[in-house]
Amino acid sequence: MNETIKNKLALLPDQPGCYLMKDRQGTIIYVGKAKILKNRVRSYFTGSHDGKTQRLVGEIEDFEYIVTSSNIEALILELNLIKKHDPKYNVMLKDDKTYPFIKLTTERHPRLITTRKVKKDKGKYFGPYPNVGAANETKKLLDRIYPLRKCMTLPDRVCLYYHLGQCLAPCVNEVSEDTYKDMVEEITKFLNGGYKEIKKELTEKMHKASEDLDFERAMEYRDKIAHIESTMEKQKMTTTDFTDRDVFGYAVDKGWMCVQVFFVRQGKLIERDVSMFPFYSEPEEEFLTFLGRFYDKENHFKPKEILLPEKVDESLAEALLNVKMLKPKRGQKRDLVKLAEKNAKIALQEKFSLIERDEDRTIKAVERLGNQLGIYTPHRIEAFDNSNIQGTDPVSALVVFIDGKPAKREYRKYKIKSVKGPDDYESMREVVRRRYSRVLKEGLPLPDLIMIDGGKGHVEAVRDILENELGLDIPLSGLVKDEKHRTSQLLFGNPLEVIPLGRNSQEFYLLQRIQDEVHRFAITFHRQLRGKTAFQSILDDIPGIGEKRKKQLLKEFGSVKKMKEASVDQFRELGIPIHTAEALFNKLQE
Repeated sequence: MNETIKNKLALLPDQPGCYLMKDRQGTIIYVGKAKILKNRVRSYFTGSHDGKTQRLVGEIEDFEYIVTSSNIEALILELNLIKKHDPKYNVMLKDDKTYPFIKLTTERHPRLITTRKVKKDKGKYFGPYPNVGAANETKKLLDRIYPLRKCMTLPDRVCLYYHLGQCLAPCVNEVSEDTYKDMVEEITKFLNGGYKEIKKELTEKMHKASEDLDFERAMEYRDKIAHIESTMEKQKMTTTDFTDRDVFGYAVDKGWMCVQVFFVRQGKLIERDVSMFPFYSEPEEEFLTFLGRFYDKENHFKPKEILLPEKVDESLAEALLNVKMLKPKRGQKRDLVKLAEKNAKIALQEKFSLIERDEDRTIKAVERLGNQLGIYTPHRIEAFDNSNIQGTDPVSALVVFIDGKPAKREYRKYKIKSVKGPDDYESMREVVRRRYSRVLKEGLPLPDLIMIDGGKGHVEAVRDILENELGLDIPLSGLVKDEKHRTSQLLFGNPLEVIPLGRNSQEFYLLQRIQDEVHRFAITFHRQLRGKTAFQSILDDIPGIGEKRKKQLLKEFGSVKKMKEASVDQFRELGIPIHTAEALFNKLQE
């Protein structure tokens, strides 16, 4: 614990509020809330913690706090701060999806569609359906029963849906508004849970048609009833009050939390959502944070009722979401909450071995690597590699690993601009200079460790740029390959030394993954560039072939190989003059 933290801990107030933990670069890595700031924040720096919390505390170099007037204010502020700063140690919900709705449009000839956006357009929206398949199946069923139009704009002739009996063909037939009104009312009743009543009415119509000897009509009603039974009655009824509700249950173990949400719509349990994440405060408070973020999404449906586990403060949750909260004590609702908790516990147990294995391969391997090198844990590793063939089309590539996992959005490709011929050292100097000049200029995060795919010469060339030109003191290492092009040694230090790593250790496997990934990325970029250059160089020498004709030829033939198989007449068909077509043909045959 540094002196800054010690002094700040002595001044913490005994009031509710939020606290923001920062690392040595001043980046906010965790946001939390507390009923009493003094007690909560001090708890991080006293006593023993599990490995996950120790990692968080090990990175904290400073913190700040914001006092609020109540616990609910602290909860709301915490959600806003997490959204703003996106700290890496906070709860990250795995889904940012919106669920589909079934919509009845208000056009003269209404349509039934599925959509993920709810607009104020006077349309009728039903849902949402967490199970996309259920939404599509329900729409297909309604399409079979109610022949509304399917096309975006009315055509000038009937389509296949008319012949299938699934459209009234308003494009050629006059359909009264009363007909649509009746269908819209029935669809509304159906989607509001009245499908059994619709089924009963269809059954009566089927019997009547049969008595009238209208067997063809009776068969139509029979098929519609069968569709309803096969689609709607697949789902088991869980409650009889047809209320939309979400049921939450959670389990905690070894500093991890699993939350299961059951979505009950129109009295049916139609889908569930599972989230698993590490947490750093009290489970009940962490769950409230999760709850607030779960519904803090555009168009994320809030049901009429939410069922909560027994230990959660329902008054806080109700104030946060403005939705009726219940902690059922008995009956079917309590059984649903217990079932959600049981599923959360089982999921946590099943996933724990996988989580531990993943941690051992990633963040723990990174921690051990930092210990072996004698540096801060290298949470952010950036690796470089060059690629060229005898100096032609030289390129370099950068890959980024954060906590032992590739961060592909941060990968970068570089065309070497200032180096002529095969000079790996100068290529590496150029790309490192370009990369970190931009990082400094734009205030981007600096890496905790830089890896160079190469030996002593490559590393020293990069060190010269970093220290003497850019004034950066970043740990630097080299990855050396053996004669079979596999990771062999890790060079580190000044002067460089071979760092002994066990060949079967996870940190060695991590180095292999980093080196293989940067090599793959560089080679792929070089092949793309070489292929493009080769294609252009063949056509550049032919008079009459400019950029437009290059694109036209590539679009028509797809490759140089296919062009070589083409005749002069085929080139002429593209509008290419005879002399240019003959010159192109002769050049390709060479």
